[in-house]
Amino acid sequence: MNEPGVQSLLDQATVMDRIESGDFPDWARDHFETFHASMVDERDGEPFPCYFGIESERNGDALYTFVESTTHPDALFALRENLVEYLDVFRDFSERCSLVTFFKPPEEALTEREYHEQLWNILQFLHVHDPEPWPEDIPTDPDSEYWEFSFAGESMFPTCRAPFYEERMSRYCPLGLEITFQPRALFEGITADTEAGQQARQVIQQRIESYDGVCPHADIGDWGVDGDREWHQYMLSADESQAPDECPIHISREHPKVEIPERWRKRGVSA
Repeated sequence: MNEPGVQSLLDQATVMDRIESGDFPDWARDHFETFHASMVDERDGEPFPCYFGIESERNGDALYTFVESTTHPDALFALRENLVEYLDVFRDFSERCSLVTFFKPPEEALTEREYHEQLWNILQFLHVHDPEPWPEDIPTDPDSEYWEFSFAGESMFPTCRAPFYEERMSRYCPLGLEITFQPRALFEGITADTEAGQQARQVIQQRIESYDGVCPHADIGDWGVDGDREWHQYMLSADESQAPDECPIHISREHPKVEIPERWRKRGVSA
């Protein structure tokens, strides 16, 4: 952790130190500062809806990584390795340790459809190069209330922000794609079947309406609840015609699925 460069796993203090010293490229600096401000500042007098996210950012509980491409294999292998490392350390780092992942902004504006494609191509890459088998207790069919994206043996909730959310500011990032990975373990004690979880959801939904100025998205639901589907929530639609009708990922229990390229094996990466 905290190795040189932006494509490594970094804590908040290290990110801020490197920004202060000018060691970060402009895009990485702008991504982090925009994210940090959206968490800790108010918008028209309203705080960010997820108070867990606010607390995590104020306390330095999260970890971060920056990815130089949404498509280049080297950048995605670096993300893979940082996600593996994150899953090894998140329980000991803090109680609310999510992984915030910032992707280098595109040179030209993208459509909503193209951002959906970016997300699912990234998740498919991670699945194909997963170092562990798909968890036995998680279905492979995304059209199940118990399906959830999993990697390295951990089921998790990746949630996105992107530039096309002009009317849903809680999901808005002006620069490019941003994915926050949250393992299921972080939700222990606040799931939908607990009183604390129900209260948290009620408060967050009320705050979403105040912050966004629109009702909470119809696809927002809970894992394991009949009729709810996780995959819709990873990147909520702004225009339904540009969002996928079916989950665009193929999940297999076959493991390993592919061989790791030799140049990455030399760096110690294994299937």
